[in-house]
Amino acid sequence: MRRWNWLLMVAAVLAMPVGAQAQTAASPSLKRAALDMARLDYALQPRQIAPGVWVFEGAVEDFSPGNGCNIINTGFIVTGEGVVVINTGPSRLYGEQQRRAIERVTQEPVVKVFNLNLHPDYFFGNQAWPELPVQALAGSIAGMQAEGQNYASNMYRLCGDWMKGTEPTPARAPVLAQMLQLGKHRLELLRLEGHTGDDLLLIDHGTGVVFAGGLVFAERVPTTPHADVNSWLRSLDVLDKRLGGLALTALVPSHGPIYKDSRGIGQTRDWLLWVSSLLEGSARRGLDLSEVLQTPVPERFQAWAAQPAELQRTLAQWYPLYEQRALLGGLPAK
Repeated sequence: MRRWNWLLMVAAVLAMPVGAQAQTAASPSLKRAALDMARLDYALQPRQIAPGVWVFEGAVEDFSPGNGCNIINTGFIVTGEGVVVINTGPSRLYGEQQRRAIERVTQEPVVKVFNLNLHPDYFFGNQAWPELPVQALAGSIAGMQAEGQNYASNMYRLCGDWMKGTEPTPARAPVLAQMLQLGKHRLELLRLEGHTGDDLLLIDHGTGVVFAGGLVFAERVPTTPHADVNSWLRSLDVLDKRLGGLALTALVPSHGPIYKDSRGIGQTRDWLLWVSSLLEGSARRGLDLSEVLQTPVPERFQAWAAQPAELQRTLAQWYPLYEQRALLGGLPAK
């Protein structure tokens, strides 16, 4: 009976719609114009955070029709030798409006478009760039191809009319970790892993801006459908060391407010360590999932967005692996 109850709990949590829970307020640093649901207008307003570097800030929330499912930070860099676009957003409409917003800032042509990982809000705006070979890491492209249709079904269910005309359009050109010199911008493409199997980061050494992708969350509970906690923690250590020699001016997480320091790395590491410790201790004590789900969230995390749904999904996804480790002894845990 206990095992049956556990299975029912897992099914219920994993089936919980994203965005079904109450949201916390966005950071005061986030100043977005109100979107127009009647006109399906995201009201995208690029904000300049460094010379030539602009961001479109998403809601620090979960997917919902009320925010157009726009919860991601995307950006672009005007290099003097063409524009580099980072992430294309959750829908065809977003990608098209992103493109028009960029054209209002600069007449330079877009020469590079990067998707930092395989999740839908990183690449569902790719339709807006049909003439360019949108690039991503090879593992991300494979994931987009394998999971794109399932993503689309879920996004249409969650986001409604905002998804009109959207077809999952994976990146077409694999990219390698490398240095790119475009104008005065020396751009480093860094491959790490942990949030997904292939996490691309972009570091602008000329301005000190880092687009950290899904490896860093700020003031928001991390999403974990493709995550490996140990790899993620190792990658955060690598990123910390890499930033040691950089005059950091802004760290742009894919989700959450943009800070001028690396506190988002510390927040993400703190959360991952707490969750893994909670699951390991619970498994050793023989608790079932329903008991783990009732664990209070530490005060330092309570104001973060996307609770409790995101934490519940992570616990339901990861806890079987910790139970297996406790039973068999020494089996690597998530």
